[in-house]
Amino acid sequence: MRLLLLVCVLTLIQYNAGAQTKYDENYRPRYHYSPAVNWCNDPNGLVYRNGVYHLFHQYNPEGNRWGHMSWAHATSKDLVHWTPQPLALAEEKDTMIFSGTCINDVNNTSGLGTKASPPMVAIYTGHIENVNQSQHLAYSVDGGIHWTKYNHNPILDLHKKDFRDPKVFWYTPGNYWVMAVVLPVEHQVQFYRSPNLLSWKLMSSFGPKGDTSGVWECPDLVKIPVQGNPGKYKWLLQMSMNASMQYFIGEFDGKQFISETSGNPVQRPDYGPDYYAAISFNQLPAKQTPVAIGWVNNWNYANDIPTEPWKGMMSLPRTLMAVRSKTGWSLSTTPVSALRQLRLKPLVQGPIQSGKPLSVETNQAEVLLVYKPGHGMSGIRVAAGADYSLEIGYDASSGELYIERGNTSVQSFNASFAKMHRYSTKIQLGQKALRLQIFIDHSVVEVFANNGEAALTAQYFNPPSAKGIELFGMETGQMAGLTIWPLRSIW
Repeated sequence: MRLLLLVCVLTLIQYNAGAQTKYDENYRPRYHYSPAVNWCNDPNGLVYRNGVYHLFHQYNPEGNRWGHMSWAHATSKDLVHWTPQPLALAEEKDTMIFSGTCINDVNNTSGLGTKASPPMVAIYTGHIENVNQSQHLAYSVDGGIHWTKYNHNPILDLHKKDFRDPKVFWYTPGNYWVMAVVLPVEHQVQFYRSPNLLSWKLMSSFGPKGDTSGVWECPDLVKIPVQGNPGKYKWLLQMSMNASMQYFIGEFDGKQFISETSGNPVQRPDYGPDYYAAISFNQLPAKQTPVAIGWVNNWNYANDIPTEPWKGMMSLPRTLMAVRSKTGWSLSTTPVSALRQLRLKPLVQGPIQSGKPLSVETNQAEVLLVYKPGHGMSGIRVAAGADYSLEIGYDASSGELYIERGNTSVQSFNASFAKMHRYSTKIQLGQKALRLQIFIDHSVVEVFANNGEAALTAQYFNPPSAKGIELFGMETGQMAGLTIWPLRSIW
């Protein structure tokens, strides 16, 4: 009873603080989701139900650093504007609420609701520090506001210290539920099946493969459409490790995942330093392209970023599609089109004369830059002031698209952050132009190249006055167009 009272008090404090928050603190994003107060990390339980998108995420109701893991909750009708909801699942005794999934048990296979009022079910990792990780279940019969923890937890326990992050979905051809869950140290994803969400049977394992430099976490298995080939689909398996992610594209027959990536290359959904633990929404409308959200932060410095009274944010929602080329399969990620509703009248629009200064100042914008790079390095600097800027550019000599934050202001809060300043990926242009869609939001940039070919996400911490935008290295290139839209806040 005392624990329940404490949780209620903390929740009340949290949401009272949220009600008073103006979302205008230094570095606060204005159109990326962030909690009003306190620490957040991995997105959890992304699910669509009755016209509403539900976002749950890892959350510390007691402070602004990692700890006391619980699930916070927010809802949206458009994937852009988010409404905070009461704390969903709270840490209890010695068991934290780690990452997991939500699904609508529409046929009441679990028996935890009724056919007339089917339950929303959360399956998550119950974490006992340095002792055990096992899979637990909770359910809600009022659309995700109030939750009851299953009285026979855990529902899957291998009696291992590291066994976590279940992703669960309904596999229609087999008429059963599938769970993807990781053995982190062994670099394996295990696949289980269940008729009722309560009892689970192992079917197969995948891995080790690709990047095994760190423990595997947060698996996501989802069927995605093939770009340019209506009615065709592939399966995407992605997971996180250290401070990055990797993915595989292949086939899933209801029992095992077979990667169709030749050799053992590492393919990443995002090549920047600050995109992690991304998972896709469950049970989207049939005609909607799959959508994923990731955590914008990096475990090397996550606890130390200089933000108050919150810490951590979610990425913009991204659509997922498979692309077939001569070199094999790749993942295309693009920002959801609903974000266009935030656009205001453009500050700049049309071709820009090479070398001409831009009299533009904004740290809350979407930028579309299209040009053919010339020799050397060229691109755009944002969050620019007299002494600082963040650079997004293309190096013609190496064929790399890069983000460089070595010239940003606040870096000394963590030694790793100060060292981790340049990130890049190969973009082979040939005679094509480079198309960069860039979202700037006070302390984060998300860059999407060539309509989904690559993405890079990075945090930075410049003074609010550093909000200039300028081009560089365009003298030998060919400018096709530049548009800068200021974006509305969502709060």
